[in-house]
Amino acid sequence: MQFTKLILQNWMNFRHVEVPLRERMFVVGPNASGKSNLLAAFRFLRDVAEARGGLQYAVEKFGGMSSIRSLHARRHPEVVLDVEMSLDDVSWRYRLVLVQNNQRRVIVKEEKVWREGRCIRTRPDPDDADDPGRLDQTHLEQVSANVGFRDVAEFLAQVRYLHIVPQLIRDPERYSRQNGGHDPYGRDFLEQLARMQKEKQRTFDSRLRRMNEALKVAVPQFRELRLGRDEAGRPHLEALFEHWRPAAGWQAERQFSDGTLRLLGLLWSLLDGTRPLLLEEPELSLHEALVRLLTPMMWKATRKNRRQVFVSTHSAALLSDKGIAPEEVLVLEPSRHGTSVALAAESKEILALLESDLSMGEAVLPRVAPAQPEQLFLFSFD
Repeated sequence: MQFTKLILQNWMNFRHVEVPLRERMFVVGPNASGKSNLLAAFRFLRDVAEARGGLQYAVEKFGGMSSIRSLHARRHPEVVLDVEMSLDDVSWRYRLVLVQNNQRRVIVKEEKVWREGRCIRTRPDPDDADDPGRLDQTHLEQVSANVGFRDVAEFLAQVRYLHIVPQLIRDPERYSRQNGGHDPYGRDFLEQLARMQKEKQRTFDSRLRRMNEALKVAVPQFRELRLGRDEAGRPHLEALFEHWRPAAGWQAERQFSDGTLRLLGLLWSLLDGTRPLLLEEPELSLHEALVRLLTPMMWKATRKNRRQVFVSTHSAALLSDKGIAPEEVLVLEPSRHGTSVALAAESKEILALLESDLSMGEAVLPRVAPAQPEQLFLFSFD
């Protein structure tokens, strides 16, 4: 189950985007070019489709129409999110067009669904004409209305986003602040593990074993990882290391390095679920030698269930894998009229560099680097 095409109009940094998508996609571009905002389109649709979400919830979460509508839109006020999907070998397309009414409330201007190329839902419909207030909600979010395309709603609702913030995993107050669900920044990471251990012990043991194997390679002197609980019953990760003090004992996650916590979150997310996974700069806090192994590791972890993975990155090491195809890389280039998005395969210059045996990182990243980074040395600290 995966996205096969993305079309955006007037979405954040982008006036127009239309790109085909594969099982894995790498998103590269300069700082502030819109890498996170491109992935945010999938997150927005997920928030609309989630049982606890909805259109108004998603709009508010993203800061309102002024935040999601591109500053480059000018005369065209509507925001368009349009995705094509292949779900169990059935092709689907979902299109959502949003505008702001006179009360500055975001409403549905257009909502369409196609199955196998045939349009099965079109809005506004006669009921919307009789009751315009219905346009405050999408049919995607309504269980009674999405019967004919429930597969699309469930697929979008299960998109996962990850950008682990180690300090949040260590935060002792995370339990009282977290309201359930999958927090992309790691507040509920330990709770996810604890729920899996309680509900699916065999699956949890299998995943923990695989995480142990990876950590023995990545973390010096590491011996074993386990999930325990403190006196209050709260879950904690505990690790045992080969130490010069034989009785040093187990260390809890508050003593783990940032890199170890980020790697743990990445490993667990790759093993948890089959729906699309959005990863923001997974190379952060990791040694370059490990970053070079992330791409083949992600492929190995997802090859059986063919899970789709989107990765935003600045890392030449992560893009050093010669197995990355130019059709798997989206290159973002900002301009005065908004950021453009194109496949690396569409650039003759990039293809020529790849043919000369350069890696994808070597071929693409200089193209999106700051024009004169040496100017930073002129910054005065006086």
